[in-house]
Order: sequence, then C-alpha cells, then structure tokens
Amino acid sequence: MLDRQGLHLRAALFASIRRFFSSRGFLEVDTPLRQPVIIPESNVVPLAAEGQYLQTSPELCMKRILAAGCDKIFQICPCFRKGERGRYHLEEFTMLEWYRLDADYRQLMDDCECLLAEVVDRMAKDVVGTASGGEADVFLRFDLERPWPRLSVEDAFRRYSPLSLERSMAGDCFEEMLVEHIEPNLGCDKPLFLYDYPVEMAALARKKPGQPTRAERFELYLHGVELANGFSELTDSDEQRQRFSNELGRIEKMGLLHGGMPERFLADLERLPAAAGIALGVDRLFMLLTGCGEIGKAVSFAPEDF
Repeated sequence: MLDRQGLHLRAALFASIRRFFSSRGFLEVDTPLRQPVIIPESNVVPLAAEGQYLQTSPELCMKRILAAGCDKIFQICPCFRKGERGRYHLEEFTMLEWYRLDADYRQLMDDCECLLAEVVDRMAKDVVGTASGGEADVFLRFDLERPWPRLSVEDAFRRYSPLSLERSMAGDCFEEMLVEHIEPNLGCDKPLFLYDYPVEMAALARKKPGQPTRAERFELYLHGVELANGFSELTDSDEQRQRFSNELGRIEKMGLLHGGMPERFLADLERLPAAAGIALGVDRLFMLLTGCGEIGKAVSFAPEDF
C-alpha cells in the first residue's frame, strides 16, 4: 500500500499526463470496463464478469470513437488480464492510451519523447530523494534529449539473441528470446524504441509498405522494462476480420473463453481513416520514476494488501 507521499506523487503523475494531452488538444474519453466482446488475443486471458469480460484494453471502444469523428483522444483507465502477476505485472493495472487520426507510428514515437520529457521535468523535484536504493535518481539521469535511439526487431535479434528472428519465429520461441536475451539490453542509458515487428506479432497493426512480413508496431523500453506498445492502425476490416479469426481459432484450441467476433467494431472500422494508437503502462512508469523496484509497490493497493 502506498504511503501518503506515494499517493501524492501518483496523483501528480496523473495530473501531469492529463495536462500534457489537454494542452495539445486531445479529448479525454471514458469507455465501459465490462464488455460482452473484447479483443481476441490468444496471448491475453480476460477476466470473466457476470457473463461478460473486464476489458484487457479500451482499444476497440476508443477506435470506434475515432471512427465517429474525434481526431485526438486519450484515456487513463484500469485494465484486467487474468493470471498476470510478477515484478512488472498485475492482473489489474492502469493503462494510458491515446489515438490520432491521420498519423502513423512515427508520430506516436514523437509523442512519447515529448510526454516523458515533460512528465520527468515536472516531477523531478518531487521524485528525487523518495526512492529506496537510488533507482529514481538513476532514471532521472537518463539522457532524454531527442531523438531517442530506434532499433528494429530484426537488428535486435541479430545483436542480442542466440537465434535469428527467422529461427525464433519458426521455432515458436520469439517471446522467450525477446524476454531472456533482448529486453535486458534495451533502454539502459536512454529510452529506446524497438520497432517493425513480424506481422504475426501485431494482430491489429498495419503492414509496413514494401515489407509485407513486417508490421508498423513499436515498443518503448526504459531500463530494460517494456513501457509502451504502439502501432499504425490496421483499418482494412476484411484483413482485420481474418486476423481475429486466426486468433479465435488459437483461443479455441487452447480451451479458453472468448466473446466471439467483435462485429460492431469491424463495421465501424470500415469508416476509420489512417490512424495510430498506443498503450502505456502508468504503473510501470510510476515504478521507474520512484524507484519502487516492482509494480506491486507502485499502486495504491497491491493484491497482497488485502
């Protein structure tokens, strides 16, 4: 459980995030936490709630708001993923998501650079001296000068992994190689963007023009921790339906529950022009800023506090 000082710091982080987006003309929105249909993702298990599901992400609803005509939107909200508990994972966690019309993943990278620089600048005086072990002081000494380094997934596997990207995909060990060999080397001295994922690892992202095996997806890393996941949105409803169908097939083979095909979302997707969206873990950001060391110490109440 956070103490009084931690609660004030967390509130200051939320306020600084909202100030950043409101000053840039983003509309803050809210969407239902409990939904009958959610994103079909075979690697994410939802929590059931009275015949429906707690959202794993507000993504589908936020894209429908984009399709309705809003051009820049953001939301800070709780999300839920069953069975996720570890140093950097909780079943309930706080997500920041924002979306832009007429944008691609490069604009989102620019947003990240500006957002973190502004948040760190506003909170530095409050954060320094509050951490145990001095991790916050280390973080605040990171070089945030733009632009931040960008490393393709293929080059990251070539540089750090014992297996190539192609062999990792063929052997179904992409995530294992990423987590064990690549992530610990990312963002240690300066925030880093890992970009251009295999299309199989980006179910809602647009394919990269001229490179059909790659998707315009990136993740932001700080101190070896994955902090954000963004991409140029796939707006072809037929292709998205096929990708969802593939995911639903995997989910059914695993014997897991799902809400079926999100038909209303696919119908609205037909009206969505070029867009880009991103999810950033607020609890992880707070953990890094305050040097908590683990996510359970970065939230108001952890599961162990009950």
